[in-house]
Amino acid sequence: MSGAFDIRLEDLKTWLERETTSIIQPLKSERKKLTSNLKNRLEDFRSVCESFLENSEKEMLKSNPKTYRRAKAAYRLVQKTLEIMDKISVSEEISFESAQKLCEDLDKAFASVGQERWKWFRIIEPYFIFDRRKFDITLKRAVDSLGELRNFLTHKYAKVKDAEAAFSSVDKIKQTLAESKELDESKEQMKLRSASLEKEIEEIQKKISLLQNRGEASELVQVNQKIEELDGKVKHGLRHLQKPLIKLRSLAQSGQIAIPLEEAKKLDEYLSNPFIAFATEDDGYPLLKSILRKLDEVSSQGKLKLKMSRLRKAQEQINATLHKDNLIALQQSCKETFSHRQQLLASEAIATFQKETEQGQENLREMQKQKNLVDSRDAFLETEQKKTHEKIENQKTELEKLILKLSNKNVRIIVK
Repeated sequence: MSGAFDIRLEDLKTWLERETTSIIQPLKSERKKLTSNLKNRLEDFRSVCESFLENSEKEMLKSNPKTYRRAKAAYRLVQKTLEIMDKISVSEEISFESAQKLCEDLDKAFASVGQERWKWFRIIEPYFIFDRRKFDITLKRAVDSLGELRNFLTHKYAKVKDAEAAFSSVDKIKQTLAESKELDESKEQMKLRSASLEKEIEEIQKKISLLQNRGEASELVQVNQKIEELDGKVKHGLRHLQKPLIKLRSLAQSGQIAIPLEEAKKLDEYLSNPFIAFATEDDGYPLLKSILRKLDEVSSQGKLKLKMSRLRKAQEQINATLHKDNLIALQQSCKETFSHRQQLLASEAIATFQKETEQGQENLREMQKQKNLVDSRDAFLETEQKKTHEKIENQKTELEKLILKLSNKNVRIIVK
């Protein structure tokens, strides 16, 4: 066997034809001869059947009581046989697969004809002896001719099968390469679309940033940041009262203690949004103090059911808030900042800012959603492209093995 050499995919069919013609052409010629012989035998069988049909019809027209039933049986046999054989078509130019299909179809057809023969010959005998003999002889010749073709396909025609498979494989690789090219084009489109969306997202983000840095809008951003800081300080200042206040609310909801409606609403507010609760309280937070006095009362009654360490810290916090006013300065900061924010929100400039910002945020979400879809599609195409590349390599490997089997030459197929 000679050393391996490279050959381009587009040149492969021409090379294969040149390499296999001397082997394949004689086999194709023999197959064509056998196919033509089979076709002739089938035509002979059909001719005999048509003659048999004509003779049986003539005999039926005589209306002879002795032969009519047998003539009718012969007519039915031949009529059914012709119907079976009409379904068979033999072409001299056929592939290995179509030749095999022809053999399978004829096997079934001859089996059906055999069943019809066994069914009706017993009734026909002893009449139509010459027609029956011609029927059997031409049927056997056709069956024998089919056997010759099948034996040839099984033992000698394998090279043609391999050659046909090789030519077909070339087309399959080309098709897979076309699919790969389409995937490349789709990926490039996704890449361009992703870049375009990234640019749009950046532009929207810059626009939002410019809005936030514009006059009163910038001031509102700073106030909101200040509110976040104060909110953290309020939560920290009331951290030891969080669990006791939850216990107090549960006692009120279960009816074990009574809390005025205004205090109950404020209690919910301190638990859900302590900054707003603190900022909207009157100076000196009277409602909070009233709630804490109620909390101190139920604590002394042992109704809170807290751990000693937690209860001790809560009592220290209650005492500091009720008697030392340790949160006065914090509340004042909260009230001032909250009031400042409300004033800004009431301005026309801020209303415009919020509207434009909300629209910008909506556009940003939509662009990001589209980009996520594009990225997801790109990831899918990447996976499909890897599968396609693997498929091409597998097809190449199989074709190279088939070429080696056909020509005893080691070929490396080069694809673009």
